[in-house]
Amino acid sequence: MALSELTRNAFQSGISARRWLALCKLFISKNLAHNAAHSIETEISNSVLILFRDYPGDPTLQGYLKEAIADGILSVPTFLTAFLLAAQSNDLRNVATLDMLCRVVLDHHYASGLPPMGSLIPFSEPTTRLLSTVQCAMGLLRTAFELPPSNFHQLTNSASELLVLLLSCVSDVSQISPSQAMMYFAEANDLLQNVRLAVPVRHVLETFAISLTMFLGDDAKVTRESQMMHTLQNTVLGSSSETDIVTCSLVLHHLIYARAGDFGSGDGPRAVAILVAILRGSSWTPAAFYAQLIISALSCMAQAAGSGSQSRLFSIWRAFTIGRLPHLLAAFRKVGRPEGISETDWHSALQFALPHVLHRTDLLDKIDNNGQSGVSDSASDKSVMPHSFISEFLYQLLSVGIIEQAVVATINPNLSNDFHPRVTTEAQEAGVDLPGYFEGKLSSDATSDDIEVLLYRAWKDPCCHAAFAEVVVKRFTTSTRNMDAESLGLVCKILCMHEMALDMLSLHAKIIDLVAHALIFIEDYDCETVGDPQTAVSHLGDVVLFAEATMARFNLSSQSFQVGERRIKPEFLRTAGLHFRADTLTGDEVTAFTSWTKALFDPGSEGIEDTILRATRPKTLLKIAPPLFAQAIAGFMERKMDKEVLNNGISYFLGPLLNWTLAGVIKYLLNEILRRGYAAPVHLDVLKTLLTSSSCPPPVLSLSAPSVLRLFPEAKPATPEQPKRLQRPYDPKPFRQAAMRALGLPTPESKPSSFETEQQNSLSLSTPNSAEWGSQCRQLVVSALSAARAGRAPALDVDRCLLLCPPTKFLTMLWSQLILLVASTVTDIEAPRRLATFVLTIPRTPRSPPLLPIFLHVVLPSLVASADNMASTEQTIYVEFLVAVISSSLTGALHLEWALLTTCGEERNVLGQSVTSMARRLAGDLKRRGTGTVAGMVLERLAAMQPFVANFPTFSADV
Repeated sequence: MALSELTRNAFQSGISARRWLALCKLFISKNLAHNAAHSIETEISNSVLILFRDYPGDPTLQGYLKEAIADGILSVPTFLTAFLLAAQSNDLRNVATLDMLCRVVLDHHYASGLPPMGSLIPFSEPTTRLLSTVQCAMGLLRTAFELPPSNFHQLTNSASELLVLLLSCVSDVSQISPSQAMMYFAEANDLLQNVRLAVPVRHVLETFAISLTMFLGDDAKVTRESQMMHTLQNTVLGSSSETDIVTCSLVLHHLIYARAGDFGSGDGPRAVAILVAILRGSSWTPAAFYAQLIISALSCMAQAAGSGSQSRLFSIWRAFTIGRLPHLLAAFRKVGRPEGISETDWHSALQFALPHVLHRTDLLDKIDNNGQSGVSDSASDKSVMPHSFISEFLYQLLSVGIIEQAVVATINPNLSNDFHPRVTTEAQEAGVDLPGYFEGKLSSDATSDDIEVLLYRAWKDPCCHAAFAEVVVKRFTTSTRNMDAESLGLVCKILCMHEMALDMLSLHAKIIDLVAHALIFIEDYDCETVGDPQTAVSHLGDVVLFAEATMARFNLSSQSFQVGERRIKPEFLRTAGLHFRADTLTGDEVTAFTSWTKALFDPGSEGIEDTILRATRPKTLLKIAPPLFAQAIAGFMERKMDKEVLNNGISYFLGPLLNWTLAGVIKYLLNEILRRGYAAPVHLDVLKTLLTSSSCPPPVLSLSAPSVLRLFPEAKPATPEQPKRLQRPYDPKPFRQAAMRALGLPTPESKPSSFETEQQNSLSLSTPNSAEWGSQCRQLVVSALSAARAGRAPALDVDRCLLLCPPTKFLTMLWSQLILLVASTVTDIEAPRRLATFVLTIPRTPRSPPLLPIFLHVVLPSLVASADNMASTEQTIYVEFLVAVISSSLTGALHLEWALLTTCGEERNVLGQSVTSMARRLAGDLKRRGTGTVAGMVLERLAAMQPFVANFPTFSADV
């Protein structure tokens, strides 16, 4: 057990702060007695800070921190450092949380009676570390202004107060380098220009900026610019660093983010093509490439491990790194050998890379300490000891055949005796291979408890994930071909009910292909020839729920699906509930509607007969379900139907026979309640019945929950002055609680009374304006750049950014952040260039806008025009970075096209246009602008780069 687990268990058990601290001391005395005091303090801080992600603004957690600081086991300076670093994460971007943590620091400082130097900052603190803390505090202040204001927490005041205190400790900046001074000056200047600061903080920040300016002087500025020019000119093409993790980390995160679709982890050939393109576009040796890729995966995994061993994010990274990455590397080795590398050197490259991986004990220790491999599925099974990550990883490399037993023996001679994957061992004991083991276990005879235990064991053992995915994919293809509703319904139900099953599958298989099979099954299935139509329809419902839930989870609703030559669009799922009037039905839908109305809402009905099920196609039933509810509710409101008949008809929809149609029904009810301005008591009552019923399928609740929370915001107490017509005639609490439970969010009844107030601020679902969307997008980019600059593994979900703002606006904002970093530092020139190259060249789904042609032909002309008015030195640096981005992006795109052709046999424009046509148009645009301008400078620099001109002759000075 780690200290973070102890804290989580104590908090969830309701243990007081004093009792928690006593348990911590006992744990430290037994397990961490030899650790340094600073390390223990940091671990205590992080163990509490992690919990604020799941319990934002919780006063109990604040009490834990106060108790630890008051006791002296945790010092204010150590906690301040840990807090400011954690505040940079999106997980803690909550007004209540950040303000509470800020107040812990400020309150203890004021209570001490000491000056800031001595209370917040140790007397022995070096200037460089002090200024790093100041920089984090400036970031916190910027975050405070970006978050929505709160009536209960004045985060902007607290953050301003903290920054003023920290800046008062800065007395001498002469001990830092000019590049560091420029970086701090850029941060301070950005706050002064873009944030409406209070007078006290503005005054001290201006003083700080002036002191940095005086320190720099003209000589330092010239030196810095020369260094930057030299750096840019020597790194505009390729990846020269042997210790870079920026590019590989961004790509690995992309494989996880996009794992359900094209170019994701589940799309093996195209994922391998991306790796081939990276190797060809870099100056790495094969061994260096393997080392950087694996170390980047370890870095991503170690960062996720910071959230504890129970973190789903850590589990996904562990499943990917152990379970999926070796398979991708095996496929990569078959197709990725560069020219000039012998077959022997190519096959031994991974062997020479492994020692570099093993030297990263800092990452390996963190992974092992925070997430031991789950070979045991119960706490009482102590006969099986946990194994290290490297044992599992070596086993997988050996299993997929990319290293030999002799290589493993040099690293771990006892691996064959020390490590035995749990599920593989069980399969061997049963006398079957892994796929056969899963085939037998995932049968219709298995109970839900048996399946749950199996999935838990499998999830904890990434070595078996590929076999699980193989069985599920085979089940989809064969069941669709044979129209086997029982077999397909069972596996779809497993994937819907158990998130870990879908996570395992999505890393190894293309989810869009499985959804395509499910949609074709729904389209073609006919109950007319089955023996028991009621059971068949229930199984079919599980297939429908899988398709709906999976498309929503992986944002696939606008995707066009294809199996072989057949294409299918999921319109019948997306539009269910939008058309609820019976007069919009046509053809067989009218007959079905009449028959189902009589069967469900006729007082003389004897129930649902097999004949009506045989005569109704699944798509028709999905379409007529909302009109059935609409007509029944209208009949009740017009007193043509009594309450008992209405409730009896609704009860059929809460059984397994029809509950899979409820997503469209709930969508109709929500739209109608909104249209009627909430003056719809019958619709509200029916909606409440559906949402609060234990028979409503969890996928339906998850699909409907966001719309429910938007329609029913948190209720505010009515005031005597409020007009009666404005007071709500209904209680939104049951609707909100059902939706929040479906999303896995904490509900008010399980928390103190102050929780509702905090949730009203932290879970506000009012529609943000475009400025707030843009701020979120900017924060994602800033976080990625900050991580890269700090030596951590950066991540940037480009598809999410494009949901938050249009592509042109996103690219303009991205460029401004990149050039700001370039202007403030010399040593981090590579990070912004690699981030830009990743954004512009990483392939995404067909429905995403192509960013590279938009940047080259829409955004770039305005950037070039604006640079014409810059000062000479500033213009030169601007041009050099622009040339670096253009050259590396076009070169990377060219390598990607080649890799797709050689690896997948695909000759298509995955980036919107062919690379040669983009280059030709860009060269023509620059030449038309003439010489003597920034366009001419860019063209001249590109023409002077021989490797670039060899790939794109159109830029040659002779053309």
